[in-house]
Amino acid sequence: MMRQYAGNRIGLSVVGVVLLGGGAYTFLRGTGRLPQAKEARVLDIDVADYLAAHPWISWAGALALVLAAMVTVRWLLMALGWGRLGHRSGTGTALLCVGLKDMEGISRTKVRVVGGDRMRIAVTCPATADVGALVGKLDKEIVGRIRRDVGAEGMGALVRLHVRRGPANPRRGS
Repeated sequence: MMRQYAGNRIGLSVVGVVLLGGGAYTFLRGTGRLPQAKEARVLDIDVADYLAAHPWISWAGALALVLAAMVTVRWLLMALGWGRLGHRSGTGTALLCVGLKDMEGISRTKVRVVGGDRMRIAVTCPATADVGALVGKLDKEIVGRIRRDVGAEGMGALVRLHVRRGPANPRRGS
């Protein structure tokens, strides 16, 4: 099964290659480095004359494209995981899933160790779940067990419980 973020990266890569190829073709053709027909033009003569008379339009378009590229690069870096604190703990996530196996509707779990002195635990459950029982079980049993197996006994823990409003999605794994 392909994960969503891998599909996003593949799709963005394909779109990026197509846009890069189109831009390279236009640049090479505009500078006369490609063989072309005598009357073949990238822009109509009226559009070219209008852009020559109003150069600020080209600068505004270039600025908009640079801003879009900067936003895209930032999004890609965040999708790659750069800028996130800590690292995921597979052992901690497995212990969390085993501890929550009798709870109905848990759809997503994650344990991240930050620095070595704290950890972040995230659990997603439906609105129909017994949140009080879930919090009690996390507080009394599971968090302490994860602390012992993943790091030090005195490690701080931040537990984030996300309660979904809509119906449960059975296709989503933990």
